[in-house]
Amino acid sequence: MAHREPVVVTDEPTIGKLVVDASRDVSGLIQKEIALAKSELRVSVKAGGLSIGLFAGAAFLGLLAIIMLSVAIAHFISFTGLDLAWGFLIVFFLYVLLAGLLAFVGLKKVKKVRPPEKAIGQAKAIPGAFKGKS
Repeated sequence: MAHREPVVVTDEPTIGKLVVDASRDVSGLIQKEIALAKSELRVSVKAGGLSIGLFAGAAFLGLLAIIMLSVAIAHFISFTGLDLAWGFLIVFFLYVLLAGLLAFVGLKKVKKVRPPEKAIGQAKAIPGAFKGKS
């Protein structure tokens, strides 16, 4: 009869079990990180939406303030002896002049805009680099 070695049972996990446990833990960690990112984004989106609403309200009130200022300027002009209608026309032409000045300056700035020539040159060189050309 052949002599057999006794089988020793150890509590150490096998490599396969370790790999399965590690992949499960990594998967759970990634899922929890995604959930955390989603919750942070929800808070940021809510704050961003509220901010946009507040900016829109401020812009609307600013527009109303400009209208009221325009009416006040027209009335102050009418105190010089001109009719109120002339005061409103003067304010209107001041706004048209200001709009024309802003458009002129904006047009000069737009004409200075140039395409990104260095980036375009590098982008054109990329296909050659993949083909092994310098």
